[in-house]
Order: sequence, then structure tokens, then C-alpha cells
Amino acid sequence: MSFLSSTLDRVKPSPTIAVTTRAQELVALGRDVIGLGAGEPDFDTPENIKEAAIRAIRAGKTKYTAVDGIPELKRAICQKFDRENGLAYQPAQVSVGTGGKQVLYNALMATLNPGDEVVIPAPYWVSYPDMVLLAGGQPVFVAAGPEAGFKITPEQLEQAITPRTKWLIFNSPSNPTGAGYTAAEIKGLAEVLMRHPHVWVLSDDMYEHLVFDDFEFATPAQVEPGLYERTLTVNGVSKAYAMTGWRIGYAAGPVPLIRAMGKIQSQSTSNPCSVSQWAAVEALTGPQDFLAPNRALFQRRRDLVVGMLNEAEGVHCPKPEGAFYVYPDISGCIGKVSKGGARIETDEDFATALLDETGVAVVFGAAFGLSPAFRVSYATSETQLSEACARIQDFCAGLR
Repeated sequence: MSFLSSTLDRVKPSPTIAVTTRAQELVALGRDVIGLGAGEPDFDTPENIKEAAIRAIRAGKTKYTAVDGIPELKRAICQKFDRENGLAYQPAQVSVGTGGKQVLYNALMATLNPGDEVVIPAPYWVSYPDMVLLAGGQPVFVAAGPEAGFKITPEQLEQAITPRTKWLIFNSPSNPTGAGYTAAEIKGLAEVLMRHPHVWVLSDDMYEHLVFDDFEFATPAQVEPGLYERTLTVNGVSKAYAMTGWRIGYAAGPVPLIRAMGKIQSQSTSNPCSVSQWAAVEALTGPQDFLAPNRALFQRRRDLVVGMLNEAEGVHCPKPEGAFYVYPDISGCIGKVSKGGARIETDEDFATALLDETGVAVVFGAAFGLSPAFRVSYATSETQLSEACARIQDFCAGLR
């Protein structure tokens, strides 16, 4: 009898974390490595937010808090949803967790029974399927490639729904593609969901503030009020506020679901870090003027990366609407051999050879459910991005 739980056989470690770890190991060995794997802004947390945390420490706000968030933060979250999304929530409808990942996990653990299905558009964030599996559910993937702008259609959603479907996980702008759904496109999906009242929506809005050009962000419960009572809208301070390490995510939805999620959290981590919660209050209620220049900087980086990758042989890189990722197709590179003698049969082969031969770390597309491709995070300096893309161009030019 194995000592370890058989549940672990259903999941795998995070590939994005594995890539970042491997890159760090190579740097420690003296290799010149450019890491494009981590989804983490390279900006520092704004000073006003850091000062709020320091004040909280000095005021002794370092004790246990309510399991799913202090009242002040819940009120700030309600104000944010009202101000930015036109959604009215009360504090009892809000849950705060240790990052968006915990909030998503709590929701799935609180609702899934064996055999329940969760519709997940692909490409998808690597953790969605494994969290569903850990919770006893079954992921149902709906593929949308670059020809569809990485966005599923109402017809595809209709075909994926069965009597056992419990959730649709909706992520816009998307990790890994950066694809964003317009309000009209969300409305089309919502019309399908309105015909299937047993299906709930788990909307991951983590990249809400990172949208480019004239794209306007929208979220399902905002577009279709009829979905309000069966939507959990998830967000956090990690990306837009450069607070990844502070670990604060939040969600709003129906009270019975929020209470169930609180029960899960009470028996796992208990409350999120008290100091981080006070910092998040300042993030949501304090000055927001840094968001626009940060967004403009990300847009310049996007344009740089898209332009350079589209000059690489065998690579096609769509221009995304948001987030800080691109997801280039490498169909033209498959079946070739690198200068170093590596045979490229899969996108994992491509990413491995690219790291070994050029020192550029990317995440292979199979990790996100759609191949052949790879994900680049452009949340780093333009100097680093230019050098990394030049190395990718040289690598691709050397494939035979």
C-alpha cells in the first residue's frame, strides 16, 4: 500500500513554476539565462501600498483576522466592483484568500462532486484542470486556436455542456494567450448559459487592468445580469498592483457559495496575511494613477515582442488584447533539428532546446492545452526582451 494519496496521481506539478525553477538553477551555475516563464510584473509595489503595510505593522495589526478577510478590505472590494464593473455586492458576498489561486481552489472544492464536469476553454492557465481534478471533478476542454483569436464560440460552448456540467471557467484577458473577449462576445456565451441554468460561471478577471489599444474590459455578470446569482467573479491585487508576493486574491458571488468557501478556508489556511490585507485596502482605495503608465509600458513591450517573434522563421505570433503574455504558434518549427542536434517533434522539445542552446526560458504550449506553441511573459525589461527575441530568431533560423 502506498503511503501517498492516490489523489496525487490525478495531478502534476505546475509547469510554469518548473520552468522558472530550472532557469534559476542554470543562473546559479553561471549560465546566461533570460527567463520569460514567470507571470510576474517586474515593477515594484507602489510606495503608498508598502507604507500602508508598514503602518499596519506598527499599529499591531498582526493578529488573526476573520477567516475570509477583514471588514475594511471587504468593503473596499465592494466599492471596487461598483466603481469599475457596475456590480453591487455586500461584504457578506465577498471572500478574500491567499491569492487568486486559493480562491479558485476553494470554490471548486466547495462545489464539485465526483463526476461533475467543468468546461475549460483551451489554451488555459495550467492550474485550472488540476484544481478541478483535485476537487474530484472532470475537466472538459474546448479548444480555440489562433485562427479563432483563442476565443471559444457560443456553438462550442453549447456542445460542451451536458447535464453534469457545473462550471464554466472564463478567463479574459487570458493567461496564456492574452486574448480578451469583447462585451458582445461575452453576451453570445451568456445567451447559451441562460439556456442552461445548472451551469455556473467562474470568471477569472485577474488581468482586468492590463488591456491595450481600444479594448474595453467586461465581465460576465456585468454583461448579463441574469448570470449574477450564479457567477463567482474572481480578481486580486497581484498583477495590476505588482503585489504577487503579498498573496491577496478575492471573489464576490452568492452568499451560500461564499460561506461554503469560507468553511474550506477555515480548515486549511485560515485568514490571509493580516498585513497584506491592509496593504490591499490601500491598493484598492488609494491612488490609481500608476495603472495607466504601467499599462502603456506593457503595451510597448507587447508590440516589441510580437514584432520580433513574427520575424522568426516558422513562428506566427498573434497580437493579444491584454495581460502580459504572447502565445506564438510554432507549427513551422516542428519536425526540424536544431543547431545543437536536438530533434523538435513537440513544443516541449522546442522549449527544452531553446533553453539549453540559447538560455531563453519559455513555457511549452502543451502545458496550456494547445500545441504547438509556447508562452512568453513580457513582464520584464525591453532590453531583456529584445535580446531574448533575437536569440529566438537565431535559434529558429538554425533549424533544419
